[in-house]
Amino acid sequence: MRRHRNVKIVATLGPSSDSYDIIRALFTAGADVFRLNMSHGTHEEIRARHRIIRQIESETGRPIGILADLQGPKLRLGSFERGREDLQEGQAFRLDLDTSAGDARRVNLPHPEIFAALEPGAHLLIDDGKVHLKVRACGPDHADCTVEVGGVVSDRKGVNVPDVVLPLAALSNKDRTDLEFVCELGIDWLALSFVQRPEDVEEARRLADGRAAILAKIEKPAAVRMFGDILAVADGIMVARGDLGVELPVQNVPPIQKRLVRACRSAAKPVIVATQMLESMIESPMPTRAEVSDVAAAIYEGADAVMLSAESAAGLYPVEAVTTMDNVAKEVESDPTYREIIEASRSGHKETIADAIVSAAREIAETTEIQAICCYSESGTTALLTARERPRVPIIALTSRQRTARRLALSWGMHCVMTEPVERFKMAVVNAVRAVGRDGFALETDKVVVTAGIPFNQAGSTNILRVAPCDERLIFRTETE
Repeated sequence: MRRHRNVKIVATLGPSSDSYDIIRALFTAGADVFRLNMSHGTHEEIRARHRIIRQIESETGRPIGILADLQGPKLRLGSFERGREDLQEGQAFRLDLDTSAGDARRVNLPHPEIFAALEPGAHLLIDDGKVHLKVRACGPDHADCTVEVGGVVSDRKGVNVPDVVLPLAALSNKDRTDLEFVCELGIDWLALSFVQRPEDVEEARRLADGRAAILAKIEKPAAVRMFGDILAVADGIMVARGDLGVELPVQNVPPIQKRLVRACRSAAKPVIVATQMLESMIESPMPTRAEVSDVAAAIYEGADAVMLSAESAAGLYPVEAVTTMDNVAKEVESDPTYREIIEASRSGHKETIADAIVSAAREIAETTEIQAICCYSESGTTALLTARERPRVPIIALTSRQRTARRLALSWGMHCVMTEPVERFKMAVVNAVRAVGRDGFALETDKVVVTAGIPFNQAGSTNILRVAPCDERLIFRTETE
C-alpha cells in the first residue's frame, strides 16, 4: 500500500481502537506507526494489540512500526480529608512528607526528592498548571508556599516542578518492568518520558540492549535546555507539547517546536510532533480550524510524523481522526509553498561520503526525469540521510532486516520494502526496479536512482550511486561487473 504523502501518522491504540477491525481501518485510513501507551492497559491488552498489528502487517506486506511509550515517574499529591480543597490566591499552603490527610493548610507530597531539589522562589504547578504555588521556604521534608493562582485541588492530582532538575531517574520500577516486557514482545521504538538529561536516554539504551530504538520525549524545560546533548544520544525525538505547555509559558512552545524539529532534521533523526493535535475529535467528527492549522504547521516545518493520542485511543471517531490527518497532510504537501519552505530550511551539512552520495541522489532526481530514489540500507542510516534531504521524489528503502524496515516506517517519505540480502550491485538494482514497478512508483520506461554500499550488508558503507532504467532487460544488457 503506497501512501501519497511523506509525513507519517502515529495513532495511539486504546479502548476505542482495540479490535482487529478498527486497527485495520486505522491502518487503511493512513496510520503508519501504532503507539502503545504503557500508562494505560495491562500487559495482556498490550500483547493483544501487538499481535493484531503484526497480523495486519503480514496480511498487507507493508512494514508497520510499533512505538511503546513508557509512563515515566508520576509526581502526585497525597489525599485530602474532604477529598478536595479550594485554595485562594495569596494564602499560605504547605507541602510535606506527613502522610495524614490534607486540609486547606497542607497536604502530603510523597516525593522527598522534590524537597531535596527545591529552593525559595521555585514554582510548583498542580493539576496541569491549574493551581500555581511559589516556594517561600523549604527543607528536606517540607515546602512552605504562597498560592499565586488559586483553584480547587483534589486527591492525587499531578505536580509539575518546572524550575529545577529533579534528582529522579526517567525510569520508574514500573517502567523497567514495562521496558523488558515490550522489548521481548518485539516493538520497534521505545518512547522515554520525563527525560531531563542525556544520561536518562543512555540508561534506557542499556536496558533495551539493541532490541528497540530510543525516542526521547521532550516535555521538561531541563530537556529543552540540554536538547543538543539529548539529541546526540537518542535515535529520535518526540516534541510532547502537553507537558511543555504546562511547565513553560504556552507562547514559548511554538518556537521551541520549530527549533527542535529543525535540529532533528539536521541530525537526520526522526521527530514526532505530538499532543492535542486534533483534540476536539475525541468527541466531534470534525476538527476545529485551529487544529487543522496546527497539524499543517508541523508538516510545513518538515516533521517526520504527527501523532494522535486520545483522538484514536479513547475518542468517538478514531478512524475519522486518522483520515482527517491524512487529508491535511496530502493537501499541505501539494502546496507549492510547502516545497519552498522545506527546501529553504534544508541543512547543507555534509561530512561523509554517504552525505555526499544522498545529496547527489536528490539533486539528480530533481533535475532529471527520475521517479524515485532507491536506497539499500541495512542499519537504516543511509535511508535517514536520504530523508534528511527531503527530496521531491519518493524514497524507497530496501533492506533485508525486518527490524530496520519497521523502524524506518516512522521516517519522512520512507516507503520500506523487504528484500533478500544481495552480494552484487546488479541484483541490488534489479530488486530496486522490481520494487518501484510492483508498488506503482514507476513504469518500465522510467528511471530511478539507486544508492548502496559496497561491500554489501555492512552498516554505514554507502559509496555508490547509479541512475538505472526500470526495464530489467536493459539492466542486464548494460551492466558490466
